Amino acid sequence: MIIGCVKEIKKYEFRVGLTPNAASEYLRYGHQVWIEKGAGIGSGFKDSDYEAMGCILKDNAKEVWQKSDMIIKVKEPLESEYALFKENLILYTYLHLASNEPLYRALKEKKVISIAYETMSYQNQLPCLEPMSMVAGRLSVLEAAKYSEAFFGGSGILMSGLPGTPRAKVTIIGAGIVGQNACRMAVGLEADITVLDLDTKRLAFLEDLYHNKIKTLYSNQENLRKSIIESDVVIGAVLIPGDAAPKLIKDEYLDQMKPGSIIVDVAIDQGGISNYSKVTYHDDPIYKVKDVLFYGVANMPGSVPKTSSIALNNATLRYGLEMANKGIDEALLNPVINSGLQTRDGIGIYPTLIKLFEHAE
Repeated sequence: MIIGCVKEIKKYEFRVGLTPNAASEYLRYGHQVWIEKGAGIGSGFKDSDYEAMGCILKDNAKEVWQKSDMIIKVKEPLESEYALFKENLILYTYLHLASNEPLYRALKEKKVISIAYETMSYQNQLPCLEPMSMVAGRLSVLEAAKYSEAFFGGSGILMSGLPGTPRAKVTIIGAGIVGQNACRMAVGLEADITVLDLDTKRLAFLEDLYHNKIKTLYSNQENLRKSIIESDVVIGAVLIPGDAAPKLIKDEYLDQMKPGSIIVDVAIDQGGISNYSKVTYHDDPIYKVKDVLFYGVANMPGSVPKTSSIALNNATLRYGLEMANKGIDEALLNPVINSGLQTRDGIGIYPTLIKLFEHAE
């Protein structure tokens, strides 16, 4: 196969779909790897690093899209890239189609074989989503600590507090990979932490891990409401794989929240956890609704691209190699890869997307 990797064009996205080391593995199995010049610069990988491995460098993305049998990316293609799709192209990347109907329809129309990292499942885990969820979870607390500063319109509270002063109250909604990593960072910063989830086994795991350093609550409406309105920081860490995020922060809660409190909406890729959720970017990450700050950056791991790119490639490489080495038909017999299949032959495959969008056909 010809394996292609183009430069990410989403605003302030510095990650790269293929690191030089990952590219070398495809080359080792006899595939060609075409890299758009400059694709790895944002993650600290020079064109010469790819050339040293034996990759073919190309001047423009269009040629890479046109000639490749499989395109490996990080983020979903933008509208300007839809015209570059072609029939039977394997597109292997994050797609988050539940909140992006135009992309879903473009993939169907062009008969692209689309494989989404975020729905690939193995033993109730999401192996290709997990590393970026870990990064986003850890960053969520660091960003919350930063934008809680009064200079940015925050409440001016220090996460750890000081002797004789209150610590920041941090509510983490969801105890999956994002929530666990947010909790880890918040514990390190000595905040006053409450974690909510529907899965009591996850809550028990965190209690066993951190003992009396955190509180846990079952995620019902009253526990959510009380925790949210009392918080200085709310981390939205809920995930329904392949589906839109539930709107757990009700509009009326904003009137009751502390002025300058901040909601870090890690679920923004899937539509966000509030009716006021919207995508922001690293150069202007926060906005205010009433007296509450929202942080809505949809590609948080893009701010630490070297770590993120290496971690992502560590997770995605084995499945990409399987598709390249065996061909897509045989590779789809692997239930992990099959669980990532979104579209093929002009039809939608993933059940949630059929439920969300096919009624409008």
